[in-house]
Amino acid sequence: MNLGPKEVAPGLAKARSSSSRAASPIGYASKGKRGKDIMLKTEKELVVDFGQRIVAARKSKGWNQATLGKRMAETVNIIKSTESGKRPTDSVLKKFERVLGITLFDFATPSETRQVGNKSSRGMTLGDYLDDLR
Repeated sequence: MNLGPKEVAPGLAKARSSSSRAASPIGYASKGKRGKDIMLKTEKELVVDFGQRIVAARKSKGWNQATLGKRMAETVNIIKSTESGKRPTDSVLKKFERVLGITLFDFATPSETRQVGNKSSRGMTLGDYLDDLR
């Protein structure tokens, strides 16, 4: 009646073995995920003036919005909305970079803001004092 154990397809066997390793806590720790500080990660982020950069690059090449849209395989509405400052998807931004030869992503610079002013509603705290000592 052919009631013996069934063979497992090679791809299925491989997938099952890799998923069991990924689910184990030992495998997770060995991947280097523990103790990762996301604040120290140096990621590139979209520049603030991406719309103006796109307009300037497009005009320097002598293209109108329709020509740029054809070269990027995107609609004119996407070109117009991006140039006005509305953020498109990352894939569209990469197309702008590639077609126009510009950079729209730059490394993030940490910005620290500290309020120093008159008419503060609170007095100096212990944390403020320790910050001043540093």
